[in-house]
Amino acid sequence: MALILNIETATKNCSVSIAEDGKVIAIRELNEGSYSHAEKLHPFIQEVLDELALTTTKLDAIAVSKGPGSYTGLRIGVSAAKGLCFSIDKPLISLETLKSLAHSINVEEGLIVPMIDARRMEVYSAIYNSNYEQEREIQAQIIDENSFEEELSKGKVYFLGDGAAKCKEVITHENAVFVDGKFPSSKEMAALSYEKYKKNDIEDVAYFEPFYLKDFIVIPEKKKV
Repeated sequence: MALILNIETATKNCSVSIAEDGKVIAIRELNEGSYSHAEKLHPFIQEVLDELALTTTKLDAIAVSKGPGSYTGLRIGVSAAKGLCFSIDKPLISLETLKSLAHSINVEEGLIVPMIDARRMEVYSAIYNSNYEQEREIQAQIIDENSFEEELSKGKVYFLGDGAAKCKEVITHENAVFVDGKFPSSKEMAALSYEKYKKNDIEDVAYFEPFYLKDFIVIPEKKKV
């Protein structure tokens, strides 16, 4: 039996779950339209542990969503995961955020395009087939009326995530399907982290860093005249 704590903070959804052999047995998450990870993450971790009458020492591994996504959100999640791994001497597992998001829907055919909002008309996206095999690597891309033209010409393409909502008025092809209400969650992480655990596919806790995809740029505040 493997007990894995899953942490998802790459977007506005703050999500924590404990899974037993890949099946969620306790979960807490909040997606209220703003970033509340700094306030909610550690209480959520304690709540799922308390619900199952567990201590952190009973966990077999910690899994964290590694990005891409919010710089601050990823830092909070990864810092919490690494801190736990150091304190209880358990392995760290990382999962691609877009891959977890793709697993939130099940389609018989066509392509799945999970999207994370990256300001204005830019998104972080990847392309998966109906078997969740990656067809195109993760990219930061500006969306316009020609985006995914080749994929849409061949069949249904399912767009999901907070980055997909702003694309509805731009991508108008008849094969475009927009799936509402989907966001990265520790629920979808459960089975994926268990598969990595069984393969001993783990990270070096000391050196692991989130996958930002783009450099974080600090915009200086304008001086008041």
